[in-house]
Amino acid sequence: MGSFTCKGLLTSAPGYDALALRLVAGAIFIGHGAQKLFGWFGGGGLEGTGQWMGSIGLEPGYLMALLAGGAEFFGGALLVLGLLTRPAALACAFTMVVAIVVVHLDDGFFMKNGGYEFGLALLAMSVALVIRGGGSCSLDEKLAERCSD
Repeated sequence: MGSFTCKGLLTSAPGYDALALRLVAGAIFIGHGAQKLFGWFGGGGLEGTGQWMGSIGLEPGYLMALLAGGAEFFGGALLVLGLLTRPAALACAFTMVVAIVVVHLDDGFFMKNGGYEFGLALLAMSVALVIRGGGSCSLDEKLAERCSD
């Protein structure tokens, strides 16, 4: 993954494989974050999502909704752009771990039953981007060229 320097954070091996992961995962995270933050796409917004999160033990619910929604919406936008890909993907991965463990694990694997298969797929995509970085066609690649370290 590289060192914790400007170049280490932004540099990744060239290739377009990360682009496919970034665009798809980013779009999904943006949509789910928008549901939590703004109530778009049939979501509960901060109030509704916060009440629900509080009801399942994630307290304070409003703050948890803000954190999860923010990580998904803004993290997803950063993934689409390929900007700060690794930290954005890490934030998204963390939200998926929480969603899997707290919400879906007891319902088994399959999404049809409320299980964790979809969350696991998003977690795998996010972890791959943490390891891989933004790849070619990312803003990270352009910024890495400007790093002096």
